Amino acid sequence: MKLLKHYIPLALIGFAALQFSAFAQQSGGNGKLVIIGGGSRPEAMVQRIIKEAQLDKSGYGIILPMSSAEPDSAVYYAKKQFVEAGLTNIVGLQIYKDENVSKSKLDSIKNANMIYISGGDQNRFMDIVGGTTVEEAIHEAFHKGSLVAGTSAGAAVMSKMMITGNELKHSDYSSTFRNIEAENIEIKSGLGMVTGVIIDQHFVKRSRYNRLISAIIEHPDLMGIGIDESTAILVKGYTAEVLGDAQVIVLKNPTKSKNEHDGKLGARNLKLDIYLPGETFTIN
Repeated sequence: MKLLKHYIPLALIGFAALQFSAFAQQSGGNGKLVIIGGGSRPEAMVQRIIKEAQLDKSGYGIILPMSSAEPDSAVYYAKKQFVEAGLTNIVGLQIYKDENVSKSKLDSIKNANMIYISGGDQNRFMDIVGGTTVEEAIHEAFHKGSLVAGTSAGAAVMSKMMITGNELKHSDYSSTFRNIEAENIEIKSGLGMVTGVIIDQHFVKRSRYNRLISAIIEHPDLMGIGIDESTAILVKGYTAEVLGDAQVIVLKNPTKSKNEHDGKLGARNLKLDIYLPGETFTIN
């Protein structure tokens, strides 16, 4: 079912952008990230997003649904809890592949208090947004002080080196990689909202240890961050705070260890930390 009523006319978005542009300009400094591992969003997490983005005071939030094969539904469900919290200033903004994006749409992104990237397929999102003026607008909003959030696929796109979810050696998709193998993890470019890390989502629920372990052995300069469902990290500068109901797993390869035998990967002295809600850690 199409839910076009959950988008607002472009002219109204443009008006809102002009009305609230002072907020972004006054906030100064870099913005914040809320990277959600998928699944349901606890009410306290939604309230924290509202508070950090100051959506209860002024401004507006935009939902970018391009990860989803059903963008109208993605907007509806992403928006639902914000509406239930009493907000009327959250809107959907769909961008199409190869679209000549108008200045009013770009200004709406640049001046939003919150940019929220829905779940779906991170490859679909980056195929539409990567290397475009929309990607530039997201970064401009962030550097002006906006909060950029994303769930599931919207979490995966946050890092510069993005796990696509595909295996190079096994064509049949599996949400849980069966092996720790060399040259098997497909990596593409994400938005790069946070650097020096690689993000994985639905982490504990779907036992995605094998692919994140493989990633940090083959890319030892990166910190692997696995975020479980109904859980997020709030990133401010170099500090990440765990929000939600479950755990965040952080994997590191501090000695850049890598061994290989018949295509299988080995390593020594890998470091694993498990963080609980309310705890913080430093992003390299």
